[in-house]
Amino acid sequence: MKRARVRTRSVAPETVAAALVPDNTPEMHTGVDGDDVVTTLERETVGGLRATLDDYAVNLSVAERVVQAAQDGTNDTNQTHS
Repeated sequence: MKRARVRTRSVAPETVAAALVPDNTPEMHTGVDGDDVVTTLERETVGGLRATLDDYAVNLSVAERVVQAAQDGTNDTNQTHS
């Protein structure tokens, strides 16, 4: 079994984690540790782990942008951030 843990600092970790949990598979666990969203993923193969990490990164990015837009009072969640 291949495993990865992603730890991401967030301005609203509870909100971001709650947005991510519905997309978790049984081999994923997302929680909050202080100011961090922490997700552990397991897959049988490196390729499967990579694909899941790619999907997770997109979901995380969207959740963070939505939270940031809500905090900024903007309606622009399509912005590209570097």
